[in-house]
Amino acid sequence: MSAGPESLENIYEGYLDCLNRKDWQNLSQFVAVDVRHNGRPFGLSGYREMLEGDFRAIPDLRFHAELVVANPPMLGCRLVFDCTPVGELFGRPVNRRRVRFDEHVFYHFENGLIAEVWSIIDQAAIGRQLSGPEPA
Repeated sequence: MSAGPESLENIYEGYLDCLNRKDWQNLSQFVAVDVRHNGRPFGLSGYREMLEGDFRAIPDLRFHAELVVANPPMLGCRLVFDCTPVGELFGRPVNRRRVRFDEHVFYHFENGLIAEVWSIIDQAAIGRQLSGPEPA
């Protein structure tokens, strides 16, 4: 049974809240045990490890949905990040410089859980910000 657009959006809002609180114990309320990410079979434990690594690299990471479009069982989102990574980000030395970038992500839901994720991060935006002078 597919959830309607409003309920997918509500589930997704709960998922982002779970991430922002780093509530890893409840991640399984939103993500399927056999979740796939960009075609790779991560599974829930691998997905959690990826997210925990993101928060280690970016301690002030916050997931902010700027645009959400639902067409069950799919949901698309533009996430906006404004953060300060501690070292490298996508192989670029950031070293606590504030960067702003977007992630465009699509989710496929099954039985109210995220079963598949396709994600593209605007790494060029990060590169442009890091190539300029450091802010005073």
